Amino acid sequence: MLPEEVWGLPLHPLVIHAVVVLVPLTAVGAVFVALRPRFTKRFGVIVVIGAILSAVSAFLAKESGEALARTRPVSGEHVMAGDVVPLPLVGFAVLLIVFWLFDRGVPGNRARPLWLKLLAVVVVVAAVACTYLVVIAGHTGALSVWS
Repeated sequence: MLPEEVWGLPLHPLVIHAVVVLVPLTAVGAVFVALRPRFTKRFGVIVVIGAILSAVSAFLAKESGEALARTRPVSGEHVMAGDVVPLPLVGFAVLLIVFWLFDRGVPGNRARPLWLKLLAVVVVVAAVACTYLVVIAGHTGALSVWS
């Protein structure tokens, strides 16, 4: 059970900042790692950690948002958008971990095998999709607060 407030402030607006920052940064990192093999060796572990933290922060945002919704009115559209975000981020993290583990095993002087190149394309698509989901959830949340 999460606390509903931290220092008198609702937890949800604090936690969502982690999601809003981590997901796009991780997505950009994932695109670089997917498109440039040399980035996997140098930044792969950082991007994987970012993906894991993104998924965890999305679950915390969802839980804290549900707690906040019990005390304040919130748009149903935002609730639906927020409910969707955590699971795709878990899938993205798993996908990125699998890609990273296999890609770092390819010697620097060899090309990626075709299946790994296709997986890289899936990583890029997943990065864009997860960022889109976070933007939609954030936008609907902002509309419900500021409208």
